[in-house]
Amino acid sequence: MIHDAETLDLLLDAIRRFVRERLIPAEAEVTETDVMPAPIVQEMREMGLFGYALPREFGGLGLTVEEQCRVAFELCYASPVFRSYVGTNNGIGAMGIVIDGTPEQKDRWLPRMAAGEVIGSFALTEPDNGSDAGALRTFARREGDHFVINGTKRYITNAPEAAVFTLMARTDASQKGASGVSAFLVERDTPGLTVAAPDRKMGQRGSHTADVILENVRVPATALVGGVEGQGFKTAMKVLDRARLNIAAVCVGISQRMLDDALAYAMQRRQFGQPIADFQLIQAMLADSKAEIYAARSMVLEAAREADRGANIIAEASCAKLFASEMCTRVADRCVQIHGGAGYMQEYAIERLYRDVRLFRIFEGTSQIQQLVIARGMIRDAKAGRG
Repeated sequence: MIHDAETLDLLLDAIRRFVRERLIPAEAEVTETDVMPAPIVQEMREMGLFGYALPREFGGLGLTVEEQCRVAFELCYASPVFRSYVGTNNGIGAMGIVIDGTPEQKDRWLPRMAAGEVIGSFALTEPDNGSDAGALRTFARREGDHFVINGTKRYITNAPEAAVFTLMARTDASQKGASGVSAFLVERDTPGLTVAAPDRKMGQRGSHTADVILENVRVPATALVGGVEGQGFKTAMKVLDRARLNIAAVCVGISQRMLDDALAYAMQRRQFGQPIADFQLIQAMLADSKAEIYAARSMVLEAAREADRGANIIAEASCAKLFASEMCTRVADRCVQIHGGAGYMQEYAIERLYRDVRLFRIFEGTSQIQQLVIARGMIRDAKAGRG
């Protein structure tokens, strides 16, 4: 670990207090207004939460992958919208620059992202291309030392707040698959770039997504991530591998919150003269949830440790994301059931969290895409003679 155990414990304790004293009390307000309170955003800046995953030389906390997951466990004990607000700076909105950016790109953007002065976003999904990312249609035409980009991106997290987009566009029309895709750093105020109105979603109010429309957007060749054409899809996949593990950690954190709330409710809610927690069928739902959360947490930490050792974790990240997101939905459903009729009422947090967590089985690759990634990796390894 980059930090000694005592320092990490201090950080996690500070986040734990922040979550319980500031974030959980603000959940209802954020859901009602769809706005992240400015004082909370400022406190997140002061705590370094916009850059906990970014390298220390650029002003971040430089946490290891395991430490990042442990932060997510704590931060996501509150509604996941709070983590989402800082998440793109620590993940998909910045990691392309961290992994493949030029020194100039890193110097320009990473310190400002780490400080929370700007928010980065990741623009890959399109109206007709989500899971089939290699078939994207956004095109960047080279004109001397510039590129002219046209296309539309959809469901882009933090697009309404973002100052810069790591944006994938096809630069080689002769290549129909992933090999013709390049990554660009496109600034929000570039002429021709429009961010549409925020999407109206089932849940996660306060965390915004929107379309990003590009009409003859002209960017310098220096905006190419890494300064190299045709590497964008590889960059995107590197970013998504880490993002999938992060989402698995998010699922663990919010699942623990839902279970704790359900347990507290079951211990105080009385039926037939006794707390419903005394009933074995309620106990079964509590126990199944506890076991699944423990399994997901163990998967996340093991995959994170492998990543910190420098291992390729494509399969492990997909396994963790698949299991943890499906687990989270099951836990949410059980917790609503334990609450009974109260679980369907907005006065209880479980009603909101039930809607919030449904997204996790969809974004950063659906559960079905994770299954394909895992199975194809297994087949490929078997053909190569690898166990």
